[in-house]
Amino acid sequence: MNSLHFSRLCFGLALFTLVPLTTALLQAQDQPVRVVPTVDLSRYTGTWYEIARYPNRFQEFCTGDVLATYTLLDDGEIRVVNTCRDAAGTVKEAEGRARKQEADGPDTKLEVRFAPAFLSFLPFVWGDYWIIDLAADYSYAVIGGADREYLWVLARTPALPDSTFSGITQRLREQGYVPGRLVRTHQSAAGTP
Repeated sequence: MNSLHFSRLCFGLALFTLVPLTTALLQAQDQPVRVVPTVDLSRYTGTWYEIARYPNRFQEFCTGDVLATYTLLDDGEIRVVNTCRDAAGTVKEAEGRARKQEADGPDTKLEVRFAPAFLSFLPFVWGDYWIIDLAADYSYAVIGGADREYLWVLARTPALPDSTFSGITQRLREQGYVPGRLVRTHQSAAGTP
C-alpha cells in the first residue's frame, strides 16, 4: 500500500468516526441543558478548586490557583468569593452574590452577579450558574448554563483523578458541551503544570 492510499484510508476512517460523534453532539445541543435534581446548599458551601473551564473574558488574567468560596447567607442568597493568581503572582478577588433563578424553580438553577448591589435589579448583570453535574459526596461539581457558553469543573481538592475527569467529560458531551474547549487550571497545591 502506497502512502497516498494509506493517507486516504486514514482520512476516510477519521471521517467515518467523526461524523457520528458530530451528529451526536449536534443532537445533544438541540436539547435543553439538564441540571441535577437537587442540591443541599449547606453541603455545597465552602471552598472549591477550579479544575478546568471554558476560556472566558472575565478570567483572562487568571493564570492559576483559581478558588471559589461560597457562604450561605441568612436571606437564602449565597456570598461568592472568587480568587485567582495573575501572571505577576498577585491574588485577585471578586465578590458576588448567587440566588435561585426562579423562586419556585429548582435550587440547582442559580444565577450569580458580580456587579454592585445597586445594579441587581438589572437582569443582564445576572448570569446562569446551573449545577449540571454533582458527585454524590460533593467532591466535584460542574457549572454551566442554558446557552452552553460557559463551563466550570470544580472540586473540593486541587486535582481530580483522570478517571473521574474522563467521566465528567463524557457526561458533558452527552449534554451538548464540547469538552475539547476545556482548559485545565494550574493549581499550585496539586503541582499541576
